[in-house]
Amino acid sequence: MAKLPPFPGTTGRRDWKTAFAAIRKLLNNGDDTTQVFLIMRALNVGNAPMNYARFIATAEGGRMAYERVELARKFAEPAYVAQFAPGTVGAAYRDFLVSTGYSADGLVEVSRVISEDDMLHPYAWFGRRVRDTHDIWHVLNGYKADESLGEGALVAFSYAQVGGLGWAFIGVAAALKSISVTGNLLFAKAVWEGYVRGRKAQWLAGEDYEQLLHEPIEAARARLGLSKPVAYLKAQRELGAMASYLSRPKGGETAIAA
Repeated sequence: MAKLPPFPGTTGRRDWKTAFAAIRKLLNNGDDTTQVFLIMRALNVGNAPMNYARFIATAEGGRMAYERVELARKFAEPAYVAQFAPGTVGAAYRDFLVSTGYSADGLVEVSRVISEDDMLHPYAWFGRRVRDTHDIWHVLNGYKADESLGEGALVAFSYAQVGGLGWAFIGVAAALKSISVTGNLLFAKAVWEGYVRGRKAQWLAGEDYEQLLHEPIEAARARLGLSKPVAYLKAQRELGAMASYLSRPKGGETAIAA
């Protein structure tokens, strides 16, 4: 694997002070998505060149990097999201947006706390690509986005997929706190399962999402090696409302960001 230079302007040092301050805020309010991006910036040192090098080494990665499509712009267009046939990944993503009230451009706005996010640089573009497909990873994995448990499991899955100590930091912190809050290991086991599933699955960051969205969702899951999240479903079933222990009620609903 080729070794690429670091992100311009970075020091190469992890900012643990910022990370610990942000995780405290996040564990007090799981809906505070801004803290997630601060943790990523503080701890994901060296992650960008590693993943970008892997991406352009794939069969289609070089082409996609050359075309440099901004996925958030596409996903924010109602006509684009409306085109997908029933039973496809795209249709499931459309249903996800409707049921949660989330939007691709909403996540873009929150992520602006990271100044590098808007840079005209290949690493920044790839980082936006991972950010913009986060909700599609929710759909593919069957992890709910409006609960602490689903986000915790996906955070661990993401760490296994793209590395970055920030993902692991959030997942471990949420799992450890869940033990004292829930009085059992169900949440923590679901988070660990997310990591294991991420290690076994194909590399989702290298997928062509403009094609993937047209695939039948069950066929896509099988092709990508996304097994049934048994521990997650058990924890969701048995924890009930405690599956969202990090979240604060919002008009009768709960949500956590990652």
